[in-house]
Amino acid sequence: MSGGAADPFGTAALRAGVLAAWRDSPTRLREDAATEADLVRAGYRDRLLTELAQNAADAAAKAGVPGRLRVWLDGSVLHVANTGAPLDVSGVHALTALRASGKSDAADVGRFGVGFTAVLAVSDEIELRSTTGSLLFSRARTRDALRSGDLAGTADQLAQGEPGAEALAPPALRLAWPSDAQPADGFDTEVVLALRPAVDAAALLTGMHAEAADLLLELPALQSITVETAEFSSRTADLGDGLQEVRVDGPADERRVWWSYRTPRARWLLPIRNGRPVAVAPDVLRAPTRSDEELSLPALLIADIPMQPDRRRLLPGARVAELATGYADFARVLPPRDRLVLVPSPAFARSEADALLREAAIRELRTNPWLPVLSTSTEDAAVAFDPVPLDPATEEHPTTETPDDSAFFDLPSAPISDVAVPTRASVFTGLTGELAGLLDDVIGPLVIPELSGQGQAEALGVLDVHRVGLARLAELSSGLERAPRWWYALYEALEQFVADPLAAEELGALAVPLADGRLVTGPRTTVLDDQLEVAIPVHWARLVHPDAAHPLLARLGARSATVEDLLREPDLRAELEDHPDDPDTVDAVLRLAAHADAAALPTWLGLLELPDADGALHPADELLLPDAPLRELLVADSPFHTVDAAMVEYYGAQALRAVRVGWDFSLVVESDPTGPDHDLDDEDSWWSTLAQEPRELAAVRDLDLIDDDAWPEALWQLASAPRTRRLLTDHDGYTAWWLRTHARISGTPLGLLRHPEDTEFDGLLPTFAVPGLAEDAAAIRALLADPAVITLELAAALLDALADPANTPTPEVISRTHARLAAAVAADRLELTELELPDRVRALSGAVIDPADALVLDQPWFGLALPPDRLVVGVAETAPALAALLDLPLVSGAVTAEVVSSGRRTTWSAEPLGVVLRQLLSLPPQDGELVLHDELTVRLHGAVERTTTVPWWREGTTVHASAPR
Repeated sequence: MSGGAADPFGTAALRAGVLAAWRDSPTRLREDAATEADLVRAGYRDRLLTELAQNAADAAAKAGVPGRLRVWLDGSVLHVANTGAPLDVSGVHALTALRASGKSDAADVGRFGVGFTAVLAVSDEIELRSTTGSLLFSRARTRDALRSGDLAGTADQLAQGEPGAEALAPPALRLAWPSDAQPADGFDTEVVLALRPAVDAAALLTGMHAEAADLLLELPALQSITVETAEFSSRTADLGDGLQEVRVDGPADERRVWWSYRTPRARWLLPIRNGRPVAVAPDVLRAPTRSDEELSLPALLIADIPMQPDRRRLLPGARVAELATGYADFARVLPPRDRLVLVPSPAFARSEADALLREAAIRELRTNPWLPVLSTSTEDAAVAFDPVPLDPATEEHPTTETPDDSAFFDLPSAPISDVAVPTRASVFTGLTGELAGLLDDVIGPLVIPELSGQGQAEALGVLDVHRVGLARLAELSSGLERAPRWWYALYEALEQFVADPLAAEELGALAVPLADGRLVTGPRTTVLDDQLEVAIPVHWARLVHPDAAHPLLARLGARSATVEDLLREPDLRAELEDHPDDPDTVDAVLRLAAHADAAALPTWLGLLELPDADGALHPADELLLPDAPLRELLVADSPFHTVDAAMVEYYGAQALRAVRVGWDFSLVVESDPTGPDHDLDDEDSWWSTLAQEPRELAAVRDLDLIDDDAWPEALWQLASAPRTRRLLTDHDGYTAWWLRTHARISGTPLGLLRHPEDTEFDGLLPTFAVPGLAEDAAAIRALLADPAVITLELAAALLDALADPANTPTPEVISRTHARLAAAVAADRLELTELELPDRVRALSGAVIDPADALVLDQPWFGLALPPDRLVVGVAETAPALAALLDLPLVSGAVTAEVVSSGRRTTWSAEPLGVVLRQLLSLPPQDGELVLHDELTVRLHGAVERTTTVPWWREGTTVHASAPR
């Protein structure tokens, strides 16, 4: 610098003009000094690099070259150099005018010349070097210029301060001097600042280092900023659809990646982490560089909007809301799974501008189609959808944090179906891919699974997206025409959402496909059968189609039922009673029966009408299978028919037997029967023998159709089958009762035959002698005569057998038989009026005698004196009942006796023989008198007249005994 330096910008004239203005108006000098001081202290106190970078960006844009900015320190001198258009006259005028900017291009970002005052925060000696000429600004030279002229007094007043006003330094940027210095090599402009001693140069550079990356984002015309040796550079890649990727690389492999989208009034940027855009932390409006307008939007906003001269605040009346125009377009070009990142989170606004922008951005998002939804063909969706035709190669944007350039422009694709206006869309929280694939044409438009998680619920709520819950989903399922496997897949996809009773309740109206083709509402009304593998149209019960039978339905209240349960349904019984020949019912029952346990099925399934060999319909229980072994046992005029062989071939013998088509004996089974109404032979008679109604009726039916000569084989078949064998052993059951009463072997009812091992009626009743069964006591004992149960028929048979001289029972059998008969009479188990007495009776001796000669022994000692041929003997306790049964007199009433021999009177306890007799006869202690005779003689009177000797006798309480000396 020298006084002789070239002055291409006419700085001498500019200085003269300024000095003249100050001279003419000393107040103007103070105003300029105060304004400059205010700008340094307030608006531009910390914007040194920002303002110089803005100027550098404008210069690069004007020259059409990549902008480069370099900052370095040389001792206490700070250098800031840049490429681009060099300094021109208008620029010089702007720099020295303090108020006006020389930039008129709308793309320029440095709009006020006052921005250069930021250099005064660190320096009073500023040199601006450019390839077109250089300038020097110096506070010291300005002070000298004031003092060398006729402004010395004014300068002193400025320095001292007027009353009530602060002392001010003269303005440093109003007077410029030419300089011969040139900018650093490779740069078009260089600002050189001699730092004041108080400035911390290291801290200054650290701050600039921290600002560099953001400035490259804010000022796209700049491609690099170097602070000392630390270089920051930016590159921009076009991702299609207006989306750009901005990569800012710093020293030590430091890298920041952003996605940028330009709208009519702004640029929006999202940082990229692990290949995906994320929301920014609360930030400030950038216009284009940082302001003091705090924002809480999820994207960085760089806007073209009027700012106050210090660039910190918006100008009053600025149309802030218009900056959100096109915000939804930004969301629309993001990958579908990432679009909600642009939705502002619910929060209090951080400033008035923030409130306006949040409201405008949310309105923009709510009212434009950008929200990814499943494809659908519904009418509603057609209104809401606005598909975007995208090239598959540009549908989703890349993860671009890898340092190698080869991956920089690789764009992985992801299918985008449709987009919808959020307020017309629906979301099912937690939607999975499986469920989405099922609901794509059920609910429309439905937000895609990637955006339907719990974590996205808040954002979707901000957008007023309609929430679809389980209850609504269940409601919408009604009326859907889908294959059963589709329903199974739906239940499978829904199962994870049913975590508690409340969720299960919400699905109470879920539709369920049935095996008969119907679709019903509500799992609680349906029946599940996991035994079935094919669909059987069960119309009497709401049987879930086997292809749709999922465990979720049971959790929602569906009743689990076996095939047997389905065939026991009361509604099926009613159906068979009303329409036993319905083809659909016949088919369903027989197909189910093929999978069932026949023993667990009700006998009323026999109502099902099936065709016989001639095509005529008959109840199943009136049909026999071809070659059924039961056929050989039946009477010639049996009502049974043979089932159509085609039915056997189609459904199988097992299914037909299960519905009571005969093969062997059929059963009637009913729980809690209330009367003899089961169409069993002689059922009324059996029912009358019961003391109380049975808990269950289980009986072999059609026993009356067995030919009399076939009973040995019939009994063998009954005993061989477990389901009928158990009925043979139930003594009081219908089957055993009927067989005892009506079945005959060689003309004799089974109930009048004795078991070979039972000798109580030996010599009176014939023995059961069917080969193979006679030895099976467990199977047949309840069918034969039971000494403990004397029925009217057995009593009559025993009386006839006792009166038959051809029989030769032993006295023991005779006595036991009389005792059994007498006990039955005494217990009122026999009605005497219903018995027809034979004309002969059996005496104890075995003789068959005239009743007129017979006496029933009721006092045992008379048996020692009367002839056995006249005595009818049972047991003394029931002798009166036996006498009543046989219409015979008692001995004690027909014969009297007296002891005619003399004896020695003694007591039981005093006589050795008394003790021996008590033990011998098992007598209790006796209080009566004991009379011992050498020969005891009694005389009988009445029906028998005789005198005889006896071993002992009793008269009242006195006992006589023969005791020879």
